[in-house]
Amino acid sequence: MCRRVIQRGAPVAVLRLYDATEADRSYQTGDRHVVLALDEGDPAMIEASMRVLEEESAATPGAERLDDELVGRWLEHRNDVAALEALTRKGFVVDTMEVAAPWAALDRIYERTVEAIRAVPGALAASAHQSHAYRDGACLYFMYFTFAGRPPAEDKDAFYTAVWDAGTRAVLAEGGALSHHHGVGLNRSRFVAEALGPALDVLAALKGALDPAGVLNPGKLGLPSPFGPVGWP
Repeated sequence: MCRRVIQRGAPVAVLRLYDATEADRSYQTGDRHVVLALDEGDPAMIEASMRVLEEESAATPGAERLDDELVGRWLEHRNDVAALEALTRKGFVVDTMEVAAPWAALDRIYERTVEAIRAVPGALAASAHQSHAYRDGACLYFMYFTFAGRPPAEDKDAFYTAVWDAGTRAVLAEGGALSHHHGVGLNRSRFVAEALGPALDVLAALKGALDPAGVLNPGKLGLPSPFGPVGWP
Protein backbone atom coordinates (compact mmCIF):
# COMPACT_ATOMS: atom_id res chain seq x y z
CA MET A 1 0.00 0.00 0.00
CA CYS A 2 1.29 3.44 -0.83
CA ARG A 3 0.73 6.50 1.32
CA ARG A 4 1.29 9.88 -0.24
CA VAL A 5 1.86 13.19 1.47
CA ILE A 6 1.38 16.40 -0.50
CA GLN A 7 2.03 19.92 0.75
CA ARG A 8 1.61 23.04 -1.35
CA GLY A 9 3.81 26.12 -1.18
CA ALA A 10 6.71 24.41 0.59
CA PRO A 11 10.16 26.09 0.43
CA VAL A 12 11.99 23.23 -1.32
CA ALA A 13 11.27 21.18 -4.46
CA VAL A 14 11.35 17.53 -3.37
CA LEU A 15 9.95 14.17 -4.49
CA ARG A 16 10.98 11.24 -2.31
CA LEU A 17 9.67 7.66 -2.24
CA TYR A 18 10.50 5.53 0.82
CA ASP A 19 10.13 1.78 1.00
CA ALA A 20 8.21 0.42 3.98
CA THR A 21 11.33 -0.22 6.05
CA GLU A 22 12.64 3.32 5.74
CA ALA A 23 9.22 4.92 6.01
CA ASP A 24 8.50 3.16 9.27
CA ARG A 25 11.96 3.95 10.59
CA SER A 26 11.51 7.67 9.92
CA TYR A 27 7.76 8.20 10.15
CA GLN A 28 6.33 5.19 12.03
CA THR A 29 3.97 4.29 9.17
CA GLY A 30 4.02 0.51 9.53
CA ASP A 31 4.23 -1.63 6.40
CA ARG A 32 3.33 1.15 3.99
CA HIS A 33 5.48 3.00 1.49
CA VAL A 34 5.50 6.80 1.67
CA VAL A 35 5.90 9.54 -0.93
CA LEU A 36 6.83 13.05 0.18
CA ALA A 37 6.28 15.88 -2.31
CA LEU A 38 7.12 19.57 -1.98
CA ASP A 39 7.40 22.29 -4.57
CA GLU A 40 8.05 26.00 -4.97
CA GLY A 41 7.91 28.60 -7.74
CA ASP A 42 5.10 29.80 -9.94
CA PRO A 43 1.74 28.95 -8.30
CA ALA A 44 0.31 27.64 -11.57
CA MET A 45 3.25 25.24 -12.01
CA ILE A 46 2.96 24.07 -8.41
CA GLU A 47 -0.75 23.47 -8.84
CA ALA A 48 -0.14 21.47 -12.04
CA SER A 49 2.58 19.36 -10.42
CA MET A 50 0.51 18.59 -7.35
CA ARG A 51 -2.53 17.77 -9.49
CA VAL A 52 -0.46 15.12 -11.31
CA LEU A 53 0.63 13.65 -7.98
CA GLU A 54 -2.93 13.56 -6.72
CA GLU A 55 -4.14 11.90 -9.91
CA GLU A 56 -1.39 9.27 -9.70
CA SER A 57 -2.23 8.68 -6.05
CA ALA A 58 -5.91 8.25 -6.86
CA ALA A 59 -4.99 5.61 -9.45
CA THR A 60 -2.90 3.64 -6.94
CA PRO A 61 -4.91 0.95 -5.10
CA GLY A 62 -4.97 1.63 -1.36
CA ALA A 63 -3.26 5.01 -1.61
CA GLU A 64 -4.21 7.61 0.95
CA ARG A 65 -3.01 11.01 2.06
CA LEU A 66 -1.17 11.43 5.34
CA ASP A 67 -0.82 14.52 7.48
CA ASP A 68 1.40 17.22 5.95
CA GLU A 69 3.27 17.17 9.26
CA LEU A 70 5.46 14.39 7.82
CA VAL A 71 6.85 16.86 5.31
CA GLY A 72 7.69 19.25 8.14
CA ARG A 73 9.46 16.44 9.97
CA TRP A 74 11.57 15.75 6.90
CA LEU A 75 12.51 19.43 6.58
CA GLU A 76 13.50 19.63 10.23
CA HIS A 77 15.47 16.37 10.43
CA ARG A 78 16.74 15.67 6.90
CA ASN A 79 20.37 16.27 7.91
CA ASP A 80 20.15 14.57 11.30
CA VAL A 81 22.35 11.46 11.36
CA ALA A 82 22.23 10.91 15.11
CA ALA A 83 20.43 7.58 14.74
CA LEU A 84 23.13 6.22 12.45
CA GLU A 85 25.88 7.50 14.73
CA ALA A 86 24.23 5.71 17.64
CA LEU A 87 24.36 2.44 15.72
CA THR A 88 28.05 2.81 14.84
CA ARG A 89 28.87 3.50 18.49
CA LYS A 90 27.23 0.19 19.34
CA GLY A 91 29.48 -1.65 16.92
CA PHE A 92 27.17 -1.89 13.91
CA VAL A 93 28.47 -1.44 10.37
CA VAL A 94 26.24 1.16 8.71
CA ASP A 95 26.62 2.92 5.38
CA THR A 96 24.73 4.28 2.39
CA MET A 97 25.10 3.57 -1.31
CA GLU A 98 23.53 5.82 -3.93
CA VAL A 99 23.08 4.85 -7.57
CA ALA A 100 21.19 6.13 -10.59
CA ALA A 101 19.13 4.32 -13.21
CA PRO A 102 16.37 4.77 -15.81
CA TRP A 103 12.81 4.54 -14.51
CA ALA A 104 12.28 1.25 -16.35
CA ALA A 105 15.07 -0.41 -14.36
CA LEU A 106 14.45 1.04 -10.91
CA ASP A 107 12.04 -1.63 -9.68
CA ARG A 108 14.39 -4.48 -10.59
CA ILE A 109 17.42 -2.68 -9.18
CA TYR A 110 15.64 -2.00 -5.91
CA GLU A 111 14.41 -5.56 -5.46
CA ARG A 112 17.59 -7.35 -6.46
CA THR A 113 19.99 -5.03 -4.67
CA VAL A 114 18.11 -5.16 -1.38
CA GLU A 115 17.93 -8.94 -1.75
CA ALA A 116 21.67 -9.18 -2.52
CA ILE A 117 22.65 -7.08 0.48
CA ARG A 118 20.36 -8.97 2.84
CA ALA A 119 21.91 -12.23 1.64
CA VAL A 120 25.39 -11.23 2.86
CA PRO A 121 26.12 -13.24 6.03
CA GLY A 122 25.79 -10.91 9.01
CA ALA A 123 23.54 -8.37 7.32
CA LEU A 124 20.60 -7.35 9.49
CA ALA A 125 18.77 -4.83 7.29
CA ALA A 126 18.73 -3.28 3.84
CA SER A 127 16.31 -0.68 2.58
CA ALA A 128 16.12 2.18 0.11
CA HIS A 129 14.46 5.39 -0.92
CA GLN A 130 14.28 7.28 -4.20
CA SER A 131 15.60 10.78 -3.71
CA HIS A 132 16.42 12.80 -6.84
CA ALA A 133 13.96 12.40 -9.71
CA TYR A 134 14.39 13.32 -13.38
CA ARG A 135 12.46 12.81 -16.59
CA ASP A 136 14.54 9.81 -17.60
CA GLY A 137 15.31 8.23 -14.24
CA ALA A 138 16.10 8.71 -10.59
CA CYS A 139 18.58 8.17 -7.78
CA LEU A 140 18.14 5.33 -5.29
CA TYR A 141 19.72 5.43 -1.88
CA PHE A 142 20.17 2.03 -0.32
CA MET A 143 19.06 2.72 3.36
CA TYR A 144 19.59 5.87 0.37
CA PHE A 145 21.10 1.83 0.00
CA THR A 146 21.54 1.86 3.82
CA PHE A 147 22.92 -1.38 5.12
CA ALA A 148 23.66 -2.45 8.66
CA GLY A 149 25.21 -5.51 10.22
CA ARG A 150 26.94 -6.52 13.41
CA PRO A 151 29.84 -8.89 12.65
CA PRO A 152 32.71 -9.62 15.01
CA ALA A 153 35.15 -6.73 15.17
CA GLU A 154 37.85 -8.60 13.24
CA ASP A 155 35.41 -9.30 10.40
CA LYS A 156 34.10 -5.77 9.88
CA ASP A 157 36.34 -4.91 6.92
CA ALA A 158 35.48 -8.13 5.12
CA PHE A 159 31.77 -7.64 5.83
CA TYR A 160 31.87 -4.07 4.57
CA THR A 161 33.58 -5.14 1.35
CA ALA A 162 31.17 -8.05 0.86
CA VAL A 163 28.15 -5.78 1.16
CA TRP A 164 29.54 -3.30 -1.37
CA ASP A 165 30.44 -6.13 -3.74
CA ALA A 166 26.99 -7.69 -3.55
CA GLY A 167 25.07 -4.42 -3.79
CA THR A 168 27.14 -2.87 -6.56
CA ARG A 169 27.15 -5.95 -8.78
CA ALA A 170 23.38 -6.28 -8.40
CA VAL A 171 22.98 -2.67 -9.56
CA LEU A 172 25.31 -3.08 -12.52
CA ALA A 173 23.70 -6.36 -13.57
CA GLU A 174 20.35 -4.56 -13.94
CA GLY A 175 21.72 -1.61 -15.93
CA GLY A 176 22.18 0.92 -13.13
CA ALA A 177 24.93 3.52 -12.94
CA LEU A 178 27.80 3.07 -10.52
CA SER A 179 27.06 6.30 -8.67
CA HIS A 180 24.75 9.29 -8.68
CA HIS A 181 26.38 12.25 -6.90
CA HIS A 182 28.68 10.82 -4.22
CA GLY A 183 31.31 10.01 -6.81
CA VAL A 184 33.40 6.90 -7.32
CA GLY A 185 36.36 7.33 -4.97
CA LEU A 186 38.58 4.40 -4.11
CA ASN A 187 35.93 1.89 -3.10
CA ARG A 188 33.89 2.04 -6.30
CA SER A 189 37.02 2.32 -8.43
CA ARG A 190 37.10 -1.48 -8.21
CA PHE A 191 33.94 -1.63 -10.32
CA VAL A 192 34.64 0.99 -12.99
CA ALA A 193 35.96 -1.52 -15.52
CA GLU A 194 32.88 -3.68 -14.96
CA ALA A 195 30.59 -0.66 -15.31
CA LEU A 196 32.19 0.87 -18.42
CA GLY A 197 33.41 -2.17 -20.33
CA PRO A 198 35.31 -1.11 -23.49
CA ALA A 199 34.59 2.53 -22.68
CA LEU A 200 37.21 2.32 -19.93
CA ASP A 201 39.89 2.59 -22.64
CA VAL A 202 38.33 5.87 -23.79
CA LEU A 203 38.33 7.18 -20.22
CA ALA A 204 41.97 6.19 -19.78
CA ALA A 205 42.93 7.95 -23.03
CA LEU A 206 41.13 11.13 -21.99
CA LYS A 207 42.75 11.05 -18.55
CA GLY A 208 46.16 10.52 -20.12
CA ALA A 209 45.68 13.45 -22.49
CA LEU A 210 44.44 15.86 -19.82
CA ASP A 211 46.71 14.66 -17.00
CA PRO A 212 49.85 13.11 -18.51
CA ALA A 213 51.68 13.16 -15.17
CA GLY A 214 48.83 11.32 -13.45
CA VAL A 215 48.69 13.74 -10.52
CA LEU A 216 44.92 14.35 -10.54
CA ASN A 217 43.10 11.91 -8.27
CA PRO A 218 45.67 9.13 -8.73
CA GLY A 219 44.25 5.64 -8.44
CA LYS A 220 40.65 6.77 -8.81
CA LEU A 221 38.14 5.79 -11.52
CA GLY A 222 39.71 2.36 -11.87
CA LEU A 223 42.74 3.81 -13.67
CA PRO A 224 46.37 2.98 -12.87
CA SER A 225 48.37 5.36 -10.74
CA PRO A 226 51.99 6.32 -11.44
CA PHE A 227 52.52 6.26 -7.66
CA GLY A 228 51.86 2.58 -7.20
CA PRO A 229 48.87 0.38 -6.42
CA VAL A 230 45.94 1.80 -4.49
CA GLY A 231 45.53 0.26 -1.04
CA TRP A 232 41.79 -0.31 -0.72
CA PRO A 233 40.28 -1.90 1.21
